[in-house]
Amino acid sequence: MPPDSDYYEILGVARDASQDEIKRAFRRLARLHHPDVNPDDPDSEARFKDVAGAYEVLRDPDRRRQYDYFGHAGPVAPSTGDFWDEFGSFGGLFDAFFGARRGATRVGPRRGSDLRYDLEITLEEVLAGVEKAIAAQRVQRCEDCDATGSRSQGGSRSCPNCAGSGQTQHATTTPFGRLSTVTTCRVCEGTGEVVTDPCETCGGTGRRLTQTEVPVEIPSGIEDGASIRISSAGEAGERGAPAGDLYVFVHVKPHEIFRRRGRDLFCEVPIPFTTAALGGTIQIPTLKGPEEVAVPAGAQTGASFVVRGKGLPDVRTGVRGSQHVTVRVVTPTHLTPRQRELLTEYAGEGGDEIEADKGWFARFRDALRGDE
Repeated sequence: MPPDSDYYEILGVARDASQDEIKRAFRRLARLHHPDVNPDDPDSEARFKDVAGAYEVLRDPDRRRQYDYFGHAGPVAPSTGDFWDEFGSFGGLFDAFFGARRGATRVGPRRGSDLRYDLEITLEEVLAGVEKAIAAQRVQRCEDCDATGSRSQGGSRSCPNCAGSGQTQHATTTPFGRLSTVTTCRVCEGTGEVVTDPCETCGGTGRRLTQTEVPVEIPSGIEDGASIRISSAGEAGERGAPAGDLYVFVHVKPHEIFRRRGRDLFCEVPIPFTTAALGGTIQIPTLKGPEEVAVPAGAQTGASFVVRGKGLPDVRTGVRGSQHVTVRVVTPTHLTPRQRELLTEYAGEGGDEIEADKGWFARFRDALRGDE
């Protein structure tokens, strides 16, 4: 699929299409482009994969929402897995649409499982972006047997129970006629092959449990709860089959000073009552250290101002948001005799009078008198 392909255009639906509309479009296009329907068209398989890939994302509400927001470049939630688990292959999908065919399609070695890892990062790491090394136990390919499961190159043969198809067929006579069912072969577990000289390291599975480190790049500005897909970093597939993917879910630790809302940061800063009254310069915290800002004279508790460019970057554009600072005026609790003298003098000059609108004073006076 071309990297700039739009999933909605591939399925031929509007961006606000319902799930039923998306499903109907997929079934129609899958019937049209399936390789088994177009055996003479070498491009049909690629078209079918595009259709199936678009449907696998848009059918899942979480993956669709992240695709709508980030596009192809952003983090993508992991697949629920039931799409290809249900159909398994082109043949399984063909059977679901057109009915079972003669001759079972070989299942083959299964793809490795997807893995999930939950990673905590700080708000400072969200600002700068960071590379982390994830240490985890994963089922990886066995290097001793090159993931074949066999000690020798010719140590596997076609399964005698299913004749290499990976499936077995059973017929049962019922009052309505003969009923045939196809199941995964229990001897080879659907691989179509059995190992005659198992590798001593992995026991013939072609995989072994190992402790590994996986590097992951966390982009600056990433949202809490977003996920990053690392292709082929999941568990190894059976006997050389493709590996699964690793999905890293990012969780941002609560910060002791800042609250986050999108790209913007919010904090509260205490200021002396003299600075609030006279105005002046104060230091505010930012994610990159303290900075000085000006406070206008007459600032009240709860007043807020915006410092632009001190928030978090947009994950796609890199443009930083703003920092919203709310001031809280602090009244001194321990006064020296001289400070008390000065404040008493200030009060005597009318400094203890509260400025407010006449309507507020009228309501306050009525409340003191008990007037309705």
